[in-house]
Amino acid sequence: MKVLVINAGSSSLKFTLYETHGEAMLAHGLVERIGQAKPELRYEVSDGRVLRSEASVGNHNDALGLICGKLVDPQWGVLQALSEVAAIGHRVVHGGEKFTAPARINDEVKKGIRQYADLAPLHNPPNLGGIEACERVFPGVPNVAVFDTAFHQTMPPASYLFAIPYELYEKYGLRKYGFHGTSHKFVSQATARFLGRSLEELRLVTCHLGNGCSIAAVKGGQVLDTSMGMTPLMGLVMGTRCGDIDPGAVLYLVKQGMSADQVDTLLNRQSGLLGVASIGSSDMRDIIAAAEQGQEKPRRALDMFVHRLASYIGSYHVVLGGADAVVFTGGIGENSAVIRELVVSRLGVLGCHLDRDANARVRGAAVITTPESSLKAVVMPTNEELMIAQETEQLLAEVIAKRPFCGNPGVRRQNSEWDSSTNPACLSIILATDF
Repeated sequence: MKVLVINAGSSSLKFTLYETHGEAMLAHGLVERIGQAKPELRYEVSDGRVLRSEASVGNHNDALGLICGKLVDPQWGVLQALSEVAAIGHRVVHGGEKFTAPARINDEVKKGIRQYADLAPLHNPPNLGGIEACERVFPGVPNVAVFDTAFHQTMPPASYLFAIPYELYEKYGLRKYGFHGTSHKFVSQATARFLGRSLEELRLVTCHLGNGCSIAAVKGGQVLDTSMGMTPLMGLVMGTRCGDIDPGAVLYLVKQGMSADQVDTLLNRQSGLLGVASIGSSDMRDIIAAAEQGQEKPRRALDMFVHRLASYIGSYHVVLGGADAVVFTGGIGENSAVIRELVVSRLGVLGCHLDRDANARVRGAAVITTPESSLKAVVMPTNEELMIAQETEQLLAEVIAKRPFCGNPGVRRQNSEWDSSTNPACLSIILATDF
């Protein structure tokens, strides 16, 4: 089954095309700077060929049309026809309390995505734009929304509520929602397989570390707590976001004459590693290089990043009643041996002891702690796009399971698996009527 995964940003459109039964990535890429000067297409095929070209696009419809043209292009294409795409999975950042699982997109779901745009103004509107572009370009093809917040909705009230009057939660939905849920879910499942353990028996602290950073306490595949809050601003020190801050400091800035928009820009775009290191970059590689050269402010930024992260790991170790593993993922978590060493070196009291050689030679999934460590540290590459494709397929499979065939066995069920290869028209009828 071929599933197209779409991640639409305000000025970008990322895509990945999967053959989900074999977890094979057929093509992926993105269109950048949509509606800006010099838009660009980056398109890569599974055989390693890469195309970069200027893109004449003014909106997400144009960008999607350009991508579709490449998918069926005689030289670059991986499809004979766009009709081979059976479903489209979309990353949607905020689903609030309404969406706790992937959802087939209809008018009601789109209304919900708009409803939560106030909580994710930079993400939900472009996510919805990508959905509506796909509805126009792929009429009749089912679209599925996979929400970043959904995986965290197992948190108990003690974790997700803020200590403010309860009626503010009831009236405005002020609470912790958490983000990066698709990544935390993927690495939780992948780590269980890698360790040869049942997910239901594992207690994991998953650390998604990139330009945006979050950490989650996952017990038996369910989140007990996570660091990001009502918005992605809360929690760890990030590339340009401050993470945890005394609300009184925010009020003080307002009293000094800063507007709400100015404070928003300060905390989301000018803080974190960028603001503390003061070298004009939020890239962890640049921060580490400057710190190693003896620069004081980058060293301070690095210390703050590691201190905050180690503190959260210790806290979540307690929340879980003792963790089995700390999992590093994301651009920093997967690729920075320096950060992993600095963090794990602080976890000896928890029984976590670094194997420096293993940490230095990481390529893909790996355990980087010594055999006698009671708390393992694991590096696990994330794949949010594959998770979205799998959840999209699973939702379709649940529909097919209710209607195993339509007049003839063109769609077959075998051990809860389904195969539509012999009669795609039959699958279309089922999805149009039942989905």
